[in-house]
Amino acid sequence: MGILKHLLRLVILLAVVFVAGAFLLPRHVDVHRSVEINAPAAAVFPHVNSMKATENWSPWLARDPDVALTYSGPDSGVGNRLEWQSDVPQVGNGSQEIITSEPDTLVVTALDFGDMGRAEAQFSLVEADGRTTVTWGFATDTGMNPLARWMGVMMDGWVGGDYERGLANLKALIES
Repeated sequence: MGILKHLLRLVILLAVVFVAGAFLLPRHVDVHRSVEINAPAAAVFPHVNSMKATENWSPWLARDPDVALTYSGPDSGVGNRLEWQSDVPQVGNGSQEIITSEPDTLVVTALDFGDMGRAEAQFSLVEADGRTTVTWGFATDTGMNPLARWMGVMMDGWVGGDYERGLANLKALIES
């Protein structure tokens, strides 16, 4: 009986440390990656200002060739929307809609992952000397959810590599 009592105390202590420790972690999560593309911003912008155009370079669509994609709204710009459904956990289900579109400089999208939460992604384009630096960013607020805060610590490792692959795909597509 004594061992069970100590184990129960240990489990309670670990749970308290887990929850309390979560509130020492950042509430806001940001992941950003950049690439320089040998093309003017006007040549890059159409590839990030349309959900349909992202099919050509997305790092996630290759994970599930059977993903169901549904497009709605205008062909590009604000209101352009993509919904996806996949049985592959790394792809999952969700939607993404362009909420800000500033020609040749910025595209912001609202992401909805259902129970997994919401976030914003953005593409920032900065042109200099005929070359464009594209920065792909992701930001979310984990709120007061301790599990989400712990997951936020791992977000860069989960998403960063995909952003790098996607940007490399985008660069290759535009420069070819």
